[in-house]
Amino acid sequence: MAARAVAREQLAGAARAALGGGRRLEAVERVAGGSKKGVYRLVMDDATTVIAYLWADAENYWPAAEGDDDLTDPFSPGLGLDLFEAAHARLDALGVRVPAIRLVDRDGAHYPADLAIVEDLPGENLEEVLARDPRAAAPVMARLGEALEAMRRHRASTYGKVAVVDAGGTSRGTSCEGVVLERALRDLAEAGARDPRIAGARDRLEERLLGLAAAVRPRTEYAVVHGELGPDHVLVGTDGHPVLIDIEGSMYFDVEWEHVFLRIRLHDAYQPLGVDGLDEDRLAFYTLAQRLSLTAGPLRLLDGDFPNRASMAGIAEYNLRKALELVRA
Repeated sequence: MAARAVAREQLAGAARAALGGGRRLEAVERVAGGSKKGVYRLVMDDATTVIAYLWADAENYWPAAEGDDDLTDPFSPGLGLDLFEAAHARLDALGVRVPAIRLVDRDGAHYPADLAIVEDLPGENLEEVLARDPRAAAPVMARLGEALEAMRRHRASTYGKVAVVDAGGTSRGTSCEGVVLERALRDLAEAGARDPRIAGARDRLEERLLGLAAAVRPRTEYAVVHGELGPDHVLVGTDGHPVLIDIEGSMYFDVEWEHVFLRIRLHDAYQPLGVDGLDEDRLAFYTLAQRLSLTAGPLRLLDGDFPNRASMAGIAEYNLRKALELVRA
């Protein structure tokens, strides 16, 4: 993969266009995290800061796979400015806080790839606040619950990426559970090819997946979900309100998918976000599917040159063990 080098002068021009003249770019700082796009803090000479998102091939650590550019697949990579803008518009319309957009460039006026300049929120994310002081996180969690409720109330009669559904399009497959099953079987095969413990339990895992999927009853309405709403994807504004980031994968889907991910990532801290009326069959099925996804995905990422390898290997190992626990006699 090409070396990741940010063209300072190109970003300087974008920053000036976003913020107005009279400022000079003083520093470009890579923001930790992000495996599909480059995230950089641009620091101006008057201490004003903004964030640059770069959807350049050299910023994407994921090995290319067939179907990556198929937007009708709800789980295809959330790459590019179009997905970001559609998700941003939908969430903003629902009253969910997202970083304000200062500039977009899809025509290469400032950078030879999709580029967005957005508001900088330089404080802690929810993961850091929870680790530092769970009591201080309580009001943030309460407001996050309100945001999730606004997303849950907004329904569509078809599932898929927000950019697809809000434009009147349709997605592949016939149901959320069908799409999840297809993906989970693929994740099972990939994880089994990379780890002998999954390979040894593959028949049991497949049988369990098929049984759980068969118990799910049909559904005809879908809610807005972020898709990967871990606490590291929730920034905390100076006003104490949660701000959602990494929103390109937002979709209309079963709300249980969101809550399974939240449970996995938040553990005991999930409790304030719990809601009544979730489908227990979907929760059980999606729990195993996400354990397999969180095993296969990190292992696939490690095929490339992702830098934070120890943490990614740890995610794979933890979820591999949890997946095996679900089929252990």
